Amino acid sequence: MGQPAFKPTEPLTPETEARPFGWRDKLGYLFGDFGNDFFFILVAIFLMVFYTDVFHINPATVGVLFMIARLWDAFADVAWGRFIDTRKTTPNGKFKPWIFRMSFPLVITGVLMFVKIPGMSDGFYLAWAFVTYIVWGTLYSTVNIPYGSMASVITDDPVERTSLSGWRTMGAQAAGLIIGVIGPMIVFVDNKIDPNRMLMAAIVFGVLAISCYMACYKLTTERITAPERPKQEGKKNETIKGLVKNKPLIWILVASLTFMVCTMLIQTVNTYLFKDYFGNTGALSMINFVTSGTVFVLMPFLSPLVKKFGKKELAAFGMLLAGVVYLALFFLKDISAVQFVSIITIGMFGNAIFNLVIWAFVTDVIDYHEFLTGLREDATVYSIYSMARKIGQAVAGGLGGALIGFVGYNAAIGQQTQETLNGIHTLGTLLPAVIFLLIFLIIVFLYPLNKQRTLQLAADLAEKRNSQQ
Repeated sequence: MGQPAFKPTEPLTPETEARPFGWRDKLGYLFGDFGNDFFFILVAIFLMVFYTDVFHINPATVGVLFMIARLWDAFADVAWGRFIDTRKTTPNGKFKPWIFRMSFPLVITGVLMFVKIPGMSDGFYLAWAFVTYIVWGTLYSTVNIPYGSMASVITDDPVERTSLSGWRTMGAQAAGLIIGVIGPMIVFVDNKIDPNRMLMAAIVFGVLAISCYMACYKLTTERITAPERPKQEGKKNETIKGLVKNKPLIWILVASLTFMVCTMLIQTVNTYLFKDYFGNTGALSMINFVTSGTVFVLMPFLSPLVKKFGKKELAAFGMLLAGVVYLALFFLKDISAVQFVSIITIGMFGNAIFNLVIWAFVTDVIDYHEFLTGLREDATVYSIYSMARKIGQAVAGGLGGALIGFVGYNAAIGQQTQETLNGIHTLGTLLPAVIFLLIFLIIVFLYPLNKQRTLQLAADLAEKRNSQQ
């Protein structure tokens, strides 16, 4: 099964020996996704409407751009993950240095996406969109892959890892709360997006993102490291065989991909749903507040709930709840925007449950890979998972643009037809209901690591590591 995967007690720096896992790591890990999502959520909520209403790009073309970029990013994730796994550990860790190095070009490129140079042709704006968006997505991988991989080397305790997953989600939702609530107030004027305000928002959020990345770099500590191994050709084959046999990884990939499709579709469609169907962009701030707020409400209860019920069991319940609420909203066509938000709040609690535990699933499947192969390949396994999410984003980006175009949306007219408005409502309610219920079935019937099996995996892996020392 290969050489010892790692020595859990091996220190990276003198600081590692002196300071145990604690609040500093949790806060630092929160800042990482806080920085990530200042731009990721900004893009998810506003970039498509910026392209359609400011650059005047056909929504179906925007969908093609999103799909191409995310598919490219999916494979870039894996390549970058394999690259990082072959790098030597530095005194500051294996993953943290890449966050420091790559965050600056990432944020600069992100700001450029929202720059409109006056007086240029439609072809220029289309080319600008393609180049800046694809480059930004590629650079995002260079920061997000090392950041995501860090969780499994900050601590090897399952409960502490679940805590990190929750803190990461809180960081993402904090960014979502700021952007989702304040963003529409800044960038929309009379229900229309303003390009100058959009650029100003991108610059402000870019500065905040850099600050968060630096906080993540300074506050977290990598405690677990693999000993240097000579390169062997057979190791690649062992990795591939282990990934294929890793059923928990396969099914969490499928569930996560499907969840990303749903999340991105909701974020895309909600802008049009509240802007056009309800005629109330102010309510867009309300629903974004609810989406993030439910995470903060549930966060204190995460660890006790996981200890009592297990991650799989909680995630399945969350998806069932969200699916049922969205299905009910499909049949409630004559309610106001405020009533819509009030009802959807219940479903958002289900969505928040899944969001809070998803990253803890990833650390479990990384452990399962080590158990199968004897190889500790955090970045490789995480990059495979990230690839699935990028494919989900690609599918959602392509579908979002295509479906908005399919229902007849036309940015050139002031008022959309009733048929188009009904189509937007269906995209924002029935489609998420179907997808959430599908995820529920995947988790219940196909994902194998329930509470009991997860605890047994931790015990078996600890025994295996001890026997290899």
